[in-house]
Amino acid sequence: MLGEYGIVLPKGLTTLRRSIPELLEDAENGLSDRFRNLLVRRYEQLTELDEHIAFYTNELEILSRQDDACQRLQTIPGFGPIVSSAFRSAIGDGRAYGHGRDASASLGLVPRQHSSGGKNVLLGISKRGDRSLRSQLVHGARAVVVQAARKDDPLSRWINRIREERGWNKAVVAMANKMARIGWAILRYNTYYQPASGQSAR
Repeated sequence: MLGEYGIVLPKGLTTLRRSIPELLEDAENGLSDRFRNLLVRRYEQLTELDEHIAFYTNELEILSRQDDACQRLQTIPGFGPIVSSAFRSAIGDGRAYGHGRDASASLGLVPRQHSSGGKNVLLGISKRGDRSLRSQLVHGARAVVVQAARKDDPLSRWINRIREERGWNKAVVAMANKMARIGWAILRYNTYYQPASGQSAR
């Protein structure tokens, strides 16, 4: 909409939140009165959504602090209150899955396979299951991959090796897959994360 007035903003909510008030205060940018009124209304909607998000995020953080399983999940790198709550809700106590791979597969984080003539070919991730939770796990994994470049623990070395051999995106998805598997083990066996080994421990 702003592009019709020759105004182009970089992508990102932070830029949007900062730029709209500046545009509304600038009387020389050529925006019509009608468009300014529309922009004010859209900005009010954005602010209201931010308030709703902040409210529900706070509620999730409170619930997460009160839930032992969520607290144990948050010992895993990449798991915060929101991811822990969503993962706990989706996986339950883990007993519905026989293995960590099954839980990860239910979230669409394992490669699809194509078999022909006795030869197995791994394709891209299946992207099945809860899209929102899968996205949250991937975002959490992305933060872990960024930090791994500055660390030398076993998990970081594993991440850095995958990143060097297979690239950034595959390292992120591999980490998200690992997070889901460790998360399942923590829920299924009532354990906690053991940083030294990058696994769960009893």
